[in-house]
Amino acid sequence: MDRSFFAREVLSVARELIGVTLLVKGVGGIIVEAEAYDHTDPASHCYQGKRTARNASMFGPAGHAYVYRSYGVHWCLNFVCGAEPTGSAVLIRALEPTDGIPAMRRRRGNFEIRQLCAGPGRLTQALGITVALDGKALDESPFLLLPRKERVDIAVGPRIGITRAMELPWRFGLQGSPFLSRRLHPAAM
Repeated sequence: MDRSFFAREVLSVARELIGVTLLVKGVGGIIVEAEAYDHTDPASHCYQGKRTARNASMFGPAGHAYVYRSYGVHWCLNFVCGAEPTGSAVLIRALEPTDGIPAMRRRRGNFEIRQLCAGPGRLTQALGITVALDGKALDESPFLLLPRKERVDIAVGPRIGITRAMELPWRFGLQGSPFLSRRLHPAAM
């Protein structure tokens, strides 16, 4: 998948990332949960165009990583989106592990497979993602994104772990997946 996939409206990109395979240095799996954030959204790091050293990658070109530390505890991986550098991104919340599971367990501990990448902090720890990948192109090493192999059923719900705009149904997940960080309800397609 190339950068042009991300040069579109963030809600469409977030929905279409469900079922895509994400690998970082050969470790990863199928994206089963993602959340959209855009510059008009009070929960976004780029709300009202406020650019800082921390969120600079969100204002960069589409198809690049935005990695930041959440609450000083864990890293979060986002994919920058939009036709222009406006500060839109998709937070990758959960994966179904498929590749490099022994490496994930070395990084995270010998957790049940469903818990290895269920949540943004667990996911980045399992994949070895740190701020060193902030601003890196998603169509270049160490990233590899592979398109969906088949049509997927998507569930939609409110985002998690935020205090503003919580009611927006901008969280997307693979319907029925046991690898979600939290359950979602089927969406009207």
